[in-house]
Amino acid sequence: MVTIERVQSGVRMERRLLKVLKGLAEYLDLSLGDLLEGIVLHAFEQKLPFDDATIATVERLKTVYGLDLTAADSHHLREADEKGAMFDEHRRV
Repeated sequence: MVTIERVQSGVRMERRLLKVLKGLAEYLDLSLGDLLEGIVLHAFEQKLPFDDATIATVERLKTVYGLDLTAADSHHLREADEKGAMFDEHRRV
């Protein structure tokens, strides 16, 4: 076991993506934080975080929650505010 210090973080994320992650965490009997830590640690080492069975579960969850985003979308997402104006990452467009 490795002893660590965890901190609380307020992270904004696309709604459907968060639903898939929460569903996967529940399926794997992990907290959302533990799931995200595992994904990031694997990514930092250029390793895949999931086996084929877990990927199949992710695909089912994506269908259930209507998640159609891909990695190619990751730097092209825009957020609409309540007035319909678009936001591009940290800049108003």
